[in-house]
This record gives sequence, structure tokens and C-alpha cells, in this order.
Amino acid sequence: MDINIPEENREERRDLKDNTYEIISLVAYLIGVPKRIFEKEPEPPKLDIYQQLEQQKNARIIRHLCAVRTAIERNYRHINRKMQLEYKSLYSLPEYVPLDSIAQLSEDGVNFIKKSSSQPRHHIIEINRIISARINNCKNLFPIWLNWDYIRELFLMPEGLTEEGTKAAAQIYYDNLDQYPYHMYINWTPNNDGNILYNDKKFVTLLYKRHGDQFTKTSKVSDAGSRIKGGIYDFIADGEKIVVVVDCENSDPYKLCSVLKNLDYEFTRKISNIILFDDVHTAPAWGILERFTKIPVEHMTIERVNEGKSLVDIRLTARACQEHYQKQVDSFIIVSSDSDYWGLITSLPAARFLVMAEREKCGSSMKAALTESGIFSCYIDDFYSGNTEDIRMSALFREVYRYLDHSFQLNIYEMMDSVLRTTRIRMTNSEKQQFLDKYVKPMRILIGTDGEASIELKR
Repeated sequence: MDINIPEENREERRDLKDNTYEIISLVAYLIGVPKRIFEKEPEPPKLDIYQQLEQQKNARIIRHLCAVRTAIERNYRHINRKMQLEYKSLYSLPEYVPLDSIAQLSEDGVNFIKKSSSQPRHHIIEINRIISARINNCKNLFPIWLNWDYIRELFLMPEGLTEEGTKAAAQIYYDNLDQYPYHMYINWTPNNDGNILYNDKKFVTLLYKRHGDQFTKTSKVSDAGSRIKGGIYDFIADGEKIVVVVDCENSDPYKLCSVLKNLDYEFTRKISNIILFDDVHTAPAWGILERFTKIPVEHMTIERVNEGKSLVDIRLTARACQEHYQKQVDSFIIVSSDSDYWGLITSLPAARFLVMAEREKCGSSMKAALTESGIFSCYIDDFYSGNTEDIRMSALFREVYRYLDHSFQLNIYEMMDSVLRTTRIRMTNSEKQQFLDKYVKPMRILIGTDGEASIELKR
């Protein structure tokens, strides 16, 4: 019972379910956690991620290598005795080694068993060698915001290509078996941390701490609590006609995308439209927001009369009044951290407002004024952003292509005509085409250590 738990701690406990489990489910699969653990829904790790990874050969190989390695380590004495005294092979020890993993590895073209050896440790060394060679094939499974080197190290046994290294790692594992996640071997220093694969936030925080680093992107591994989402849902449910107005100068497009992606569509579909008030100098990502939401988006780019003065706040206020009086919009969700919109809120007493701001940009006085007036507000930073890599990558690619189009203009046929004129070499059209096909079209871009790019022709 919670009767003696302070209210803030009760809130924290209720919000535990708002943690995410994407990263720990990936890790759990790769280190060989049994499928039955994934099947304990709604408990983490997640079965849908298990099923997705089962279709990927690179992930399967690492998973089954890790599963066999753990089995050998866990049953080393029994396996060693059987191999030494009864001349058994791993194939004939199903009570100690998962033969289905060995069969799957064989099907995927991987064989770690050294037939000439009767030492279990030699099999572990070969598994370590293959994992070391193949683990980078799983890098693309993890998001780019997560330090891959930290993840990679979990799968590499220290000095694992030597008998001394495998023996030392085994001793640490035996002595601290209950501190390894689901008793599976990983390269981890036991520290009484409980289940490190409890949720993404706990795991990533401990992972970075292990490397003397600090993980600060908490929105990547946790979502806004049920109280925050409940407040938004209540606001939407009580409104007749709802519009979202966004001050693009004082908001982050990626954080707003996080909000939209992590709210229940059964509620957000009631929103009539999103109106973006965008200054010519703000982030270009606003231009692609519409591709990532089912809500209609109107994008208004506000030109400046005076280069030093933006008109976004004036146009937003005027449009909100128009929406209220002419289109009978009764509920506004304002996305901005600018206190200037307090004037809009107080000038439309018949309208309802909900404010979404960024934590670092929203002053305490504004927050206090909203609270005193009974206006619900929340921080868009608190919403899970780990699933917004698609909009980030789209924005990056869009700008890279724009930059390249501006910086790199080349027509190879015009170039070839110029080259022939300069060198005074005569070529038939057929010869020119052969030269282009053989040497110019296969050209590649080389990137130097200083980031400078150059073009190399095939010679």
C-alpha cells in the first residue's frame, strides 16, 4: 500500500511505466536472453523487438554465439569433465549446450567448434574471435545518439583470445552470477545495481557511468508521465474545436514531433490543424513536419519589414483572434516559450488554453502565472524523442543535398569538352563516351582527416 509514500514519490512510481525499453530489448536479444523472458508481456524486454531481430542474420549470429558462450561458461566444469573423460563433443551435450543455437549458427554459415580440441576454453576463444569480428555488423541496430563503442564493449571478453583472459572473465562471472542480466555473460563490472536491463534509462545511465561519462539525453530513454499526458487528453476531450499554434522562433521542431508521436491518435485526431508561424531565419526542419503527423499543417513564413524585428508574435496573436472569432475555435494549444503570449491568453477570456514550452526557455514567472490562472502547461522536453530519428535524418539529408547542390555543380559532358579543348586532344564521340564510362562515372569522393573532400577518378 502507498498510504505512507509522499505524493511526489507516488507520482514517480506511477510514471515508471513511461520509461522505454527499446535499447534494453536490443541488448537482451543480442546477449542471448531466452525467448520465454520476452514472452512475459507486458514486462520488458519486448517480444516485438525479438521477432524483428529474428529476421536479421547479423543479429541472430551474435545472439546465438553469446548464448553458447554463456552456456559453456555456466557449465564449464561439467562440459570439461565430459570432454576429458568420456570424449564427448559439444554436439553430444544437449543438457549443457543449446544445440538449437549451434544448428542456427551452422545454418547462418558460422562454425566455432574446433574439432581437434577437447578443451571447452578453446571453443570460447573461437567464439570471442568471431564476436569481435562480427559485432560491428549490429551497429546499425542502435540509434546514432547512443555511443556504439560503449555497447560494443559489452560483447568483448577482456583478453578473450587468450586462455588466461577467458579464465579471469569466467571467475568474475562465477563469483557474481546473480548480478549479470538474466545470468547471461557480458563484459560488465558487477556493482550491485540490480537488473541493469530494467529499462532504457537505467541501463544507458549505468553504461555511460561505467565509462566515466554522463548520459544527459534523458528524453531519448523516457517519456512524459501519465499525469502530463492525462492533462493534455482532458484538455482535448473538453474542447469543441482545437487548433495548435506554434511559434517556430521559440520552439524546437524535433521536440514538438516527439510530442505528436507519443500522444494517442484517438485524442490528437480531434485537433483541427497545426499552424506554424515561421520566421525566415528559423530551422528548416519545420518545412517537413507535415510528413510526420496526420494532423493538417499550415506553414506560414513571416517576412521581416525590419531585419532586426520579427513579426511572428504579432501575426500569431492576430491569427489566433481570427480563429476564435471567425471560425469558433474555442481551444488553443500554444507551443512557445515566449511570455509575450500571456497578452493573447488574457485577451481571449472565453477561449481555453494549454501551453507547451521548453524547460530551459520558460521562465519561472511565466510558469507561475499559468499555474495561478489554472492553465495547464507542460514541457515538450519531457516527451520520448528516441523515435524521432526519422525527422532528424530527413532534415539532415535535406540540408546536405541543398548544400551540395549549392557547392557542387558539375556536368561531365561539358567538363569533357573543356578538357579536350585544353589538351587539344581529338576524340570521336564513341571514344569520349568510353572514357567517361571507364574513368569518370566510377569516380569517388575521398574525405580527408580534416573533413576536406576531393574527387578521385578510376585509373
